Amino acid sequence: MSPARFTFRALCLLVIFAALLFSAGRGFTQNAPQPAASPFDKLKFREIGPATPSGRIDDFAVLESNPAVFYVATATGGLWKTLNQGTTFETVFDNESSSSIGDVAIAPNDANMVWVGTGENNNRQSSSWGDGVFKSTDGGKSWKNMGLRESKHIARIIVDPVDHDVVYVAALGSLWGPGGERGVYKTADGGLTWSRVLGTDENTGATELVMDPSNNKTLYAATYQRRRSAWGMNGGGTGSAIYKTTDAGRNWTKLTKGLPEGPMGRIGMDVYRRDSNIVYARIEHEKESGIYRSEDAGASWTKMGPTNPRPMYFSQIRIDPNNDLRLYVLGVSLHISDDGGKNFRADGAQKIHVDFHAMWIDPNNSNHTMIGGDGGVGISYDKSKTYVWLSNMNLGQFYHVSYDFKTPYTICGGLQDNNTWCGPSAVRSADGIGNDEWFVVSGGDGFVAQIDPTDSRIIYAESQDGRMSRIDRVTNERQTIRPEPPEGEKPYRWNWDTPILISPHNPATIFVTANRVFKSADRGHSWKVISPDLTTDTNRDELELMGVKGKETKIARNDGVGSYGNIVTFAESPMKAGIYYAGSDDGVVSVTRDDGGKWENVTSKFPGLPKNTYVSRLAPSRFDEGTVYATFDGHRLGDFGTYVYASRDYGRNWQSISGDLPKGQVVRTITEDLKNPDVLYLGTETGLFASFDRGKQWMRVKGNLPTVPVYEITLHPRDNAMLLATHGRSIWVLDDLTPLQQFAKAREKDAWLSIPFRLPR
Repeated sequence: MSPARFTFRALCLLVIFAALLFSAGRGFTQNAPQPAASPFDKLKFREIGPATPSGRIDDFAVLESNPAVFYVATATGGLWKTLNQGTTFETVFDNESSSSIGDVAIAPNDANMVWVGTGENNNRQSSSWGDGVFKSTDGGKSWKNMGLRESKHIARIIVDPVDHDVVYVAALGSLWGPGGERGVYKTADGGLTWSRVLGTDENTGATELVMDPSNNKTLYAATYQRRRSAWGMNGGGTGSAIYKTTDAGRNWTKLTKGLPEGPMGRIGMDVYRRDSNIVYARIEHEKESGIYRSEDAGASWTKMGPTNPRPMYFSQIRIDPNNDLRLYVLGVSLHISDDGGKNFRADGAQKIHVDFHAMWIDPNNSNHTMIGGDGGVGISYDKSKTYVWLSNMNLGQFYHVSYDFKTPYTICGGLQDNNTWCGPSAVRSADGIGNDEWFVVSGGDGFVAQIDPTDSRIIYAESQDGRMSRIDRVTNERQTIRPEPPEGEKPYRWNWDTPILISPHNPATIFVTANRVFKSADRGHSWKVISPDLTTDTNRDELELMGVKGKETKIARNDGVGSYGNIVTFAESPMKAGIYYAGSDDGVVSVTRDDGGKWENVTSKFPGLPKNTYVSRLAPSRFDEGTVYATFDGHRLGDFGTYVYASRDYGRNWQSISGDLPKGQVVRTITEDLKNPDVLYLGTETGLFASFDRGKQWMRVKGNLPTVPVYEITLHPRDNAMLLATHGRSIWVLDDLTPLQQFAKAREKDAWLSIPFRLPR
């Protein structure tokens, strides 16, 4: 008998045996039904990095009795744990409902009890949201959601050091809309029930919570009024304040003496360990931002100095546990004061990645500190003069991913605040692709990186707000290619993440978009405008957030949003040159079929779509000239719905194909399979989905993928491979799409055998 025939016969017997087991077992499963196993549970993606740039860190939780054990909370990469001071890490939150962590806390006297608050505690335009608070009683091996699911963003968790059933949570509430669960919440039964013990209005949550180290009944809370939208930000209001309780949250007193009057923004606080009468606050204010000190437990305050770098995004302040005059203020740099905040020097944490959000100081040894920022984790043993930077966590927040046609092919992509990187898809080493295999091709916040399909030396790369270059990666020659308006015309409006597209019909033709579409026939040497303004061209100064017009906003006005009314997704039909689709951040979808001669606005053709919803992706079909797919992302309007559409007539009419997708799956991207037009792939805030009937039904494609935002799905046509740009866990590769391509037909049969065309690399 041939080996192949024997293998097939064994497989058939295995299927029959499994069916008999299932049938026989039915009589013994009278309890709650078990979820059916997914056919993709054993699918294996390769996590290829890079880990060198790491990613944004939000918080630490350190086991103070053994500082070699600590947890790292990340913006979108889940929760990581080390038992050996960061020499190695393991992920301990891969399969929960959110990968965005705002805070993590270890119970003071029980190392196995860990609490996690999901939803990033910073407030930038790319911040992800969460799904409440989680609890582990086995050191992170398993988790249970304990509620507060409408909080969206958790800033702080405090476990009572005397009674671990008592837990306090500072819930920020949605960054993008009013209401939900905001303020300070308390449980006295380990999270079974919660009560809000401090709250003000629908726009104000709690951004900081600290406990008196000598009295577990005394806590300080900072509330924060803020709101974002696609067009801007209002980062303050009268809801921002400092409160104190001395009876475990029953009653709160607003602290005002010596603090700025009028609207405030984000506030950070810390209490001195050796003398809890000493409290510091870092306060954002239109005129009186700075560091404030209290020596009477918050009854009165004195402004020490004006240092307060970009508090909307940073805001953390730490007191040396053994010296109340030594302060650390986190920002783009690490600012250090030795005189109680009167003077600061920005020379801490030199020679490591900037933008710091988290810090821990060993209470038993002030020389030992840890810092976390947009580039990962650093550990110091000399009071923050020098840091050992850890480069062993794949936390890259990729926006896009592309490839070339070398063997093995090269992968390139841009990361949030971590440049644009390229690396090989495979190497000969049995250890896999190492950090040293990756290299930087462009700086800043990285976004699109398109490789010329006929000359892999040439890369078109973009950093924030349309700063784009054509780069020769062999000679390192680079040419700025961004189109500029003629003298006397208004500036173009560029998005933070500006599209760049190489035409699928002519590699010398490239497109870029601002509020208009630009076409170059000579690789960016010259440009032609081929569209009018394809946005609503709204004056954002007249739009309101929390009842305040944009032009009247005083605190953190439009922080991180350079302009509004930009084209954020652009595509050309691979079937026919000159058919283009453009979508904007203010919800406009436009189509042309004559190379930009005439554009049609089809925005009103999407049933059930709220006005001004951000267009996350437009994807023309590879198989049918008139077919195009569209996805929309409403979270910037406070709408966490799922919007996926298809058109079969060049965008004139659209039908929803959201099908049976789970609620709350905010969609980032869509693409059609390389070989089977029935197969669609969808990237959402929590992972990868696939449809095998053009969107009527959807299935989660999990395999070994963690819960993580999937921002882009790129398919390599020669290798029949899938490349995932995840915003939090770097690049993942599925080496062979054959099992997914065959599943559309095979699922209709009783049993099937999927044989990859080649072994994975």
